[in-house]
Amino acid sequence: MPYDTDPRLLRAFLAVAEELHFTRAAARLYVAQQALSRDIRRLERELGAALFTRTTRQVSLTPDGARLLPLARRVLAAHDELAATFRSAPERPLLVDVGVPIGTAHGVLEAARERVPDSCELVARFHSGLTGAAAEVAAGRLDVSFGRIAALPPGVRAGLDHQPVRLEPMAVLLREDHPLAARPAVALAELAGETLYAAAGNPQTAEWTDLAERLFTGRGIATAEPFPEIEGSQEFVRVVRKWGWSVLASVEFIEVPGMVLRPLVDPVPLSPVSMVWPRGLRHPGLDALRAAARELAEQQDWLALPGSAWWLPEGDARVMGLRG
Repeated sequence: MPYDTDPRLLRAFLAVAEELHFTRAAARLYVAQQALSRDIRRLERELGAALFTRTTRQVSLTPDGARLLPLARRVLAAHDELAATFRSAPERPLLVDVGVPIGTAHGVLEAARERVPDSCELVARFHSGLTGAAAEVAAGRLDVSFGRIAALPPGVRAGLDHQPVRLEPMAVLLREDHPLAARPAVALAELAGETLYAAAGNPQTAEWTDLAERLFTGRGIATAEPFPEIEGSQEFVRVVRKWGWSVLASVEFIEVPGMVLRPLVDPVPLSPVSMVWPRGLRHPGLDALRAAARELAEQQDWLALPGSAWWLPEGDARVMGLRG
């Protein structure tokens, strides 16, 4: 049993164990796949144990690999803490876009804040969508954001790393007097003939409008006419109540007085949420965010599919690791 295992080998193991895919793990570590495979074989030789079962279709942990996983995480966390303790200068604050103070991204941020030392600051920003936030990330004015990365232009995506966080079920926000408001859930077919607000006209949230239009196509659901960008939760509530819109939303959404949120079913439409950051960014706050996102996804089955009746565009399914 070795007493001086190279942390690089443990990082290689951890990346493959979390991605269960050598190509994605290699991209995450910015190394060639052949080099990653060599590091895994070296670690297996040092430990005298096979850590992964590999087939042409999938990679899975062996019992020894599963036993090593929590140990490797603790060792690397201690290694990172040691490095942070003796770093000559404090880390700059990490700017994290969570959209609104509720839901998936906000939950990840709060969990990450419990992980980092007092010297590490995670500062929340509230952009209305990933399209706008990604431009801020590219310009260096923002570090991390959350949303549907598949809708970003290829040139923008090329400069970003991402981690799938959640397949978030979608919902509809209805007036309390709407005929469907009394239902515990609303079937998509029941929305035929309805018009839903989906942020059309807001260039910052183009990825959400695109997702809505893909969902509505062929189902007789119309997208509300473009409306200028609505900034802030309070203004959103005011405008929605004034105009009485039905709104395409996620199952975790801000409360709007006089309206009710109902999950959509038959099939369950999914909003793919990834965490994104500039390629090459290194920061203990980012490590904490990624670890918190993984833990929440595992604990709350955020990346589990809701049975057989679900909907997600093919490109998004690939990005979220649901297609080869």
